[in-house]
Amino acid sequence: MVLEDPSYYIQGVLNKDKRIVAKAITLIESALSAHQEIARKVIHDLLPHAGRAIRLGISGVPGAGKSTFIESLGTLLVDMGHRVAVLAVDPSSKRSGGSVLADKTRMEKLSVAENAFIRPSPSGGTLGGVARKTRETMLICESAGYDVMIVETVGVGQSETTVASMVDFFLLLMIAGAGDEIQGIKKGVLEVADAIAINKADGDNIKRADFARKQYETALHYLMPASPVWSTKVMTCSALDTENDGIQEIWQTVLDHRERFMKSGLFEKKRQQQALDWMWALVEEGLKDRFYKSRSIMELLPRIKRKVDQGKLAPTVAAEELLFSLDNDHPV
Repeated sequence: MVLEDPSYYIQGVLNKDKRIVAKAITLIESALSAHQEIARKVIHDLLPHAGRAIRLGISGVPGAGKSTFIESLGTLLVDMGHRVAVLAVDPSSKRSGGSVLADKTRMEKLSVAENAFIRPSPSGGTLGGVARKTRETMLICESAGYDVMIVETVGVGQSETTVASMVDFFLLLMIAGAGDEIQGIKKGVLEVADAIAINKADGDNIKRADFARKQYETALHYLMPASPVWSTKVMTCSALDTENDGIQEIWQTVLDHRERFMKSGLFEKKRQQQALDWMWALVEEGLKDRFYKSRSIMELLPRIKRKVDQGKLAPTVAAEELLFSLDNDHPV
């Protein structure tokens, strides 16, 4: 049930009420226009209370142990006195539209911690597997006093660069001994990573992990650092409860990165760019929404599609006709 009073959500979030935080996120994820109107008021009033958290994005190859790693890191941070929110973006089913919301069950220890909040969100099939409302969800969690935000993505294609545009530090989680690691990762992903961690560096895999680390370090020598004050770090770690090796060092690397960016003034510039990226993402989303709700588009689309199907109209010409028909837009 969605309440129509925005103050219910605003006060509940500021009072750190987990139940209302979850309800507020459900509100902003709703596609109903009435809910979106309330959500905009909630987001606007909470904005001054957000922005102070450390934003950490984590992605990686399938089987890299992202959930285990996040649980180990999150548990460590909670034990250190931090309040941690994990936004786990799950792959949506193209056939049913549903999602595999398994992260909460995989992070059994962290999910029951008092100062941790885990929110699995279906990606909705959006480009890069990043949930449509991830930025708004981050804002709500930050307003509720969570000082470390961890955004986990499905790790497919564009997701890495999408997440990198909304976090302060982007960590790429890899594993050794799974084939040619360097060929299996795109140059663009290496360029946006602030650090690469070779996970599962335990037992018989320690030597392979160290070899993979050296491979990545060599590959990074050929790339121009994304920032003049930071070069991508490559580390090894084990997220197993029995080992938990390297997790503390990775967190310290995140803090070192934050300190350097703060001192250089780049941190504030990056946050400003994140706000602009958010605005443009909403503009693109709004244009797409306006397109499909346009009366002229709805009237023209069947005829255009039929002509393209029959090979009587080139897709480029069809697209141009549809876009220019928005000049006479009358929303349904």
